[in-house]
Amino acid sequence: MRRMDSAVSMPRLRVPKNARRRRRRNQAKVRLPLASLRQILLSARWLSLGVLALSIYAMTLIGLEERFYLTAIPVEGVISVPATEVVQASSLAGSHVFAADPGAAAQQIMDHVPGIISATVTLGWPNQVQINVTEDSPIAIWVEGSNQFWVTRNGRLIPARSQSLGLLMIQSEIETANGVPSETETVDEANSEELVVETNNPHIRFVPRDVLAGALQLKELRPNIERLFYRPSSGLSYQDGRGWRVFFGSGTDMPQKLVVYETIVDELLAQGLTPLYVSVSNQEKPYYLAQ
Repeated sequence: MRRMDSAVSMPRLRVPKNARRRRRRNQAKVRLPLASLRQILLSARWLSLGVLALSIYAMTLIGLEERFYLTAIPVEGVISVPATEVVQASSLAGSHVFAADPGAAAQQIMDHVPGIISATVTLGWPNQVQINVTEDSPIAIWVEGSNQFWVTRNGRLIPARSQSLGLLMIQSEIETANGVPSETETVDEANSEELVVETNNPHIRFVPRDVLAGALQLKELRPNIERLFYRPSSGLSYQDGRGWRVFFGSGTDMPQKLVVYETIVDELLAQGLTPLYVSVSNQEKPYYLAQ
C-alpha cells in the first residue's frame, strides 16, 4: 500500500443570506425588551417613586423606634415647684422628638405653672431634652381664711407650696361666703382698680401695688410686725400689742403716718385714755376712738 501525503482542500461553507437575516431579527427581538426595560428603570418617574418608597420606609422605621421618644425629662431650677408639674405642663412626656416644639413647651410651662417666670426647653438627638426654669421668690404671704398664697414682687398671688419663715403675713379681711373670697375684692396689677375675676384661679390675682408697697414699708420700719390686716375700705391695719387696732391705709407715706400715730397715742395715754382704734389712713385728718 502506498501512503498519500498530499493535502486535499475542503469546500468553503457559507451561511445562506436568509439565515443571516433571520439571526439578526432574533437578536433584535431579544435586545429590544432589555433596552426598553433599562430606559423605564432609569426614567425620572421611577427614580422619584424609589426615593419616595425609601423615605416612607425610613420614616416608618424612625416612628416605630423607641429611641426617638422623649421619656426621661430632667428639670433644673425648681425650688418649691415639683418637677413633675413642670413636665406635665410642657406636654413633652412621651412625645416624638420630631413632633416636639421647644418654644411652645416653654410657653405652656410659664402659662400653666404658677410661680415660674421663665422657662427654656432644649432638644437633642435622638431623644435628649432639658428643661430649665426660674421661680419667682415670694416676698410676703397673703392669707384668706384657711388658704395661704405667696405674694411675688409684682404682687401676683400664687399658691403657697411650702412653709415660709420670716415673711410678712397679710391677713385679708374681705367678706367671704363659705370660705370663698368675694369676687369683687380683687384688683388689677396695672392700675390697682377693683376688678372682677374668677376666684377659683388664685394665681391670676394680684395684690394692689400701693397696698404691697405700704406693707413692706411698715415691715421695714417696724421689724417686730409679723402680721398685717387688709380691708378694701380702710387699707392696711395693725393690731397694736397694747390692745387696739391702728389703720394705716396704703401707699408709701408710712413714715409720716407712724409719726402721727405715735403722737396721738402719746397724747391719749398722757390724758389717761386708752384708744380703742386709731386711723391715720389720711394723715391730714386722723381720727380715733378712746375710752
